Amino acid sequence: MLQFICRLIFRLRGWKVDKNLPSEIKKCVIIAAPHTSNWDFCYAMAAFSIYKLRIRFTVKKEWMRFPFSLVMKPLGAIAIDRSPRTAGSERLSFTDAMADLFRKKSELVILITPEGTRGLNDKWKTGFFYTAKQANVPICLGFMDYNRKVAGINTVVYPTDLETTMKQIMNFYKNIHPKFPEKFSLDKTFQ
Repeated sequence: MLQFICRLIFRLRGWKVDKNLPSEIKKCVIIAAPHTSNWDFCYAMAAFSIYKLRIRFTVKKEWMRFPFSLVMKPLGAIAIDRSPRTAGSERLSFTDAMADLFRKKSELVILITPEGTRGLNDKWKTGFFYTAKQANVPICLGFMDYNRKVAGINTVVYPTDLETTMKQIMNFYKNIHPKFPEKFSLDKTFQ
């Protein structure tokens, strides 16, 4: 039902999807940027629905308990369990736990918002890079361009070293227009 509503809003507001869907989309990390508005979620969900993609996102395992699970599961949430693998061991990092998900599944698409907030943030979180690198999967660049009213997944980046990969990503997003430009900043470290 939510996807239907998102698709309807998407079309009524004159949005369209980018037709350049990468073939690597079966198993990847998708980053979504810019993330400056709650509308971003609706437009992204509509685009993924039009693409017929099962996009997942990760949450702490506590968010998958009743009653939250009634909303989170249908939206595509996957619980991350960071409990130690053996008694007395250290807890897994969030990155290690996400990389494990990729190892266990033949197809998996996980969406991450590297800005970490809808507010202005000059420093992007890089967990998506380390997850993709550790899981040996590509990073696909998802976007919502409010000037052109186009949403989609357009470019694939294969993680090498952090600086090179982030420069490629920053180069792509410098031409994408957010809903609220004053709330969007590329990571200054990698420009």
